[in-house]
Amino acid sequence: MRVQQEAEQALHEGFAAIEEQFGLPGDFPLEVLEAAEAASTRDRPYSDQIARVDATSIPYVTLDPVASTDLDQAFHLTQDGDEIVLSYALADLSPFVLVGGPIEQEARQRAVTIYGMPNKVSLYPKMISQRAASLLPDGPRPAVQVNVSINHEGVLRLRSVERIVCASRAKLAYGTVELSSIPFLEAFAERMWRNEADRGAVRFEFPQQEVVADPSAPGGVRLELRALLYSERVNSALSLAVNIALANRMMDAKVGLFRVMDEPESRALDRLRREAHALKIPWAADETLKDLKRRLDPTNLVHQRFLLIVRRAGGKASYAVYSDESPPWHAAIGASYVHATAPMRRLADRYVLDLVDLLVNGKNVPSELLETLSQLPDVMAAGDGKAKGVDRAVIDLIEAVSLQHRIGEILDAEVVDADSGIVQTYDSAIRSRAAKLGSVDNGDLVRVRIDDADPAARRVVLTAV
Repeated sequence: MRVQQEAEQALHEGFAAIEEQFGLPGDFPLEVLEAAEAASTRDRPYSDQIARVDATSIPYVTLDPVASTDLDQAFHLTQDGDEIVLSYALADLSPFVLVGGPIEQEARQRAVTIYGMPNKVSLYPKMISQRAASLLPDGPRPAVQVNVSINHEGVLRLRSVERIVCASRAKLAYGTVELSSIPFLEAFAERMWRNEADRGAVRFEFPQQEVVADPSAPGGVRLELRALLYSERVNSALSLAVNIALANRMMDAKVGLFRVMDEPESRALDRLRREAHALKIPWAADETLKDLKRRLDPTNLVHQRFLLIVRRAGGKASYAVYSDESPPWHAAIGASYVHATAPMRRLADRYVLDLVDLLVNGKNVPSELLETLSQLPDVMAAGDGKAKGVDRAVIDLIEAVSLQHRIGEILDAEVVDADSGIVQTYDSAIRSRAAKLGSVDNGDLVRVRIDDADPAARRVVLTAV
């Protein structure tokens, strides 16, 4: 009982410290809530000044975590000759969040939805993001429909973008969905993975630490390792296809807001060649990094280690407006790329959708929209940085709380990042740097001792034994 009470107190104090450190906003101002309530209680919120196509006959469905209610995307797939056609409905915020209004102004301060805290810090009031604009299967909703097709060779084509009224038929969940019951879904994903291989975008992911409720754990929460489900990977292929197709259209118009990541510079490439040689990965002098990545196996531990080094060599992802001097490119994706498929969780996505709707339909792009897009790289950088900082702080806090009464214990662990000395314990799902690790490779099994766990400092000290 004492351990539980101390853990609960440490978590309470730790969350309060995180909230203060990162300056997280509290409840929405009254003016914002009143505006959201007024926008959300219209009899027909989709009957705004925008002409909309009636797409309620399309049997859209959503696929998300079971508890999610802020549903950004719904989809439907058909076949047209050699091509599979994805109709992707994205929540349209324009009827609810007026340009220049209090809701938009507050959203610009927040930039993104922040998860991990006891109460998530939402981008928009929940009466909009979890009800009126969310693509829940309880009635018509306004949406932006993006139609994208892909052929057998994995070639993408943007067919159309239009404002619609849609009606989702079902709220499907990752853990229970029968993918085979959804026509063409897995086939579309497989073609996208072929497209990915052609781009040289070999991606790999370590299992992620996830906070889960557990009444038996200290403080009522614990960490567990969770790899992406197959259904999540399939679903992500849909949004990736849309984001690449929209980026291609904006590239053609030489305008827009992109997600970018630099390729490794020449000096970094020289270091990568030395790293590949040290790891005994053959790399011919006339072979490009892109071609090398195409033949690497993301399940091979040695190749994983090299791909992690490549990821670090290329720099961090960021936002950038189109520039002729530096055409937008995302090295990890291996293509021009935008964020457009999470408009209720990322501020930028709404404006990207507004832009492509105008471009595809031959309408003039107002200078006010271009000015907003030019401001968003800084706004989104601040929001992303805060969200990532909060996420890491919450994980560090829970790690320390879960181990504070176990000082001196020895745990079994696996090396997940040999270059940085990071290990992943099998017990408690702790991922931390270990002192005195010595010469190790990814995948090596080691034993580590818990030398310190301080919730106030959000610090865990492990030492290899």
